[in-house]
Amino acid sequence: MGEAGAVAFVLTVSDGVSAGTREDLSGARLEDRLVAAGYTVARGHVPDDAVAIAAAVRGAAPGHALVVLTGGTGLTPRDVTPQALRSLLDYEIPGFGEVMRAAGRRTTPFASLSRSLAGVVGQTLVLALPGSPGGATDSLEAVLDLLPHALETLAGDSSRHAG
Repeated sequence: MGEAGAVAFVLTVSDGVSAGTREDLSGARLEDRLVAAGYTVARGHVPDDAVAIAAAVRGAAPGHALVVLTGGTGLTPRDVTPQALRSLLDYEIPGFGEVMRAAGRRTTPFASLSRSLAGVVGQTLVLALPGSPGGATDSLEAVLDLLPHALETLAGDSSRHAG
């Protein structure tokens, strides 16, 4: 289950979705899965533009425990989500990207080409997932069980670490 009352924001990074020429299948799937896991979810979209991506994450982070981006993690010149996030993350959490790529390799060797990542902005956990509906969903599923503990810790609950 999601952290009790946790609010998530799903941000689709896509020129086509932003222009209204493509349906946001990945964002919809992520929203459905997060809601099923107990999160309250809001959604938005931005074009494949580093400034727009960073601004959207900066704007969403203060009001959301979790920000999940889908899109822009591939190798094309328009795929700039990792660059945009690295410019504003307080720190990265490499294990999330490792777990997501490992899970994806069970389906396709091309998962190794994903530049998916996770990190923290303030007290908000930020995940960058692939843009394909399957890749986005598989990546979220790979880390879903880690989210409650990560969100509790970021919110200041260290009771699981009491020694």
